[in-house]
Amino acid sequence: MTVKLQVSTIMLGVRDVDKAKAFYADGLGCEIKQDHPGFVTCAIGTQDLALYEWDAAAADAGVSPEGSGFRGSSYHFITDSRAAVDEVMEAAKAAGATVVKPAEAVEWGGYSGYFADPDGYLWKITTAA
Repeated sequence: MTVKLQVSTIMLGVRDVDKAKAFYADGLGCEIKQDHPGFVTCAIGTQDLALYEWDAAAADAGVSPEGSGFRGSSYHFITDSRAAVDEVMEAAKAAGATVVKPAEAVEWGGYSGYFADPDGYLWKITTAA
């Protein structure tokens, strides 16, 4: 029997769970599913986003909590229009995100930008339109 890998939940180690919860729930409209001290889960589309205290998340994985710079991954939200890209970028900025790369037309004909959440996780907001 072969098990197919799939993503059910994306977990982010965060420095301040309450701040991250406010960013994702209040700022970007994610629905809170679980809310516990040090741990929150919210719905993002068909998956869940878990926000877990940074040091606790590192301990859970058995790795050092030290780390900085590019983490080798980013999260992508593909929208259906340039207006939607701009709307998400503005909502993220208003919620406390840092705009890393303002939304702009890209060489392959689409439109995209990047923001970093309060813990530095990169989100690309893009459309092919």
